[in-house]
Amino acid sequence: MTKVLRGVAMSVLEYNELTMDHFQNPRNVGVVKNGNGYGKIGEPGCGDICEITLCVENDIIEDIKFRVYGCAGAIATSSVVTEMAKGKSIDYALQLTDDDVVEYLGGLPEGKKHCSLLAVQALHQAIYDYLLNKRLEKEGKVNTRSHFDRLADETLQEILQRAKQNK
Repeated sequence: MTKVLRGVAMSVLEYNELTMDHFQNPRNVGVVKNGNGYGKIGEPGCGDICEITLCVENDIIEDIKFRVYGCAGAIATSSVVTEMAKGKSIDYALQLTDDDVVEYLGGLPEGKKHCSLLAVQALHQAIYDYLLNKRLEKEGKVNTRSHFDRLADETLQEILQRAKQNK
């Protein structure tokens, strides 16, 4: 049986009830006003794009929203990622994987599992953006590209360190 939703033909049997709920009623859609983190990731193979904005206070993701151009899987997984991260520490959010998202949803069709990676990567990029901006603000004026590159590298190392914690 094939059903058409929002102009997209799909087999109803491919997605479970929870995934369809997040597709038809996505949570946290939009852009965070006065956000302090931004991530945007595209998937060249399928053309999907996920954008995440967030507001972090005291290392807690107080607000998070997404916009996505993509299939039902991309919409549902982006919605789920925002639910999984909202109210959590950035350390927790940095440890989220695409497998965690797929497990939360109770599975995805094999050809759609890459969709969950899109939102997770956008989330991680938004956290990186937040931490880099925080570091730049603390550092003050950055006069050279090499100075900026050093701060960017330090931020990346911090992200990797935080992601390893508690694993």
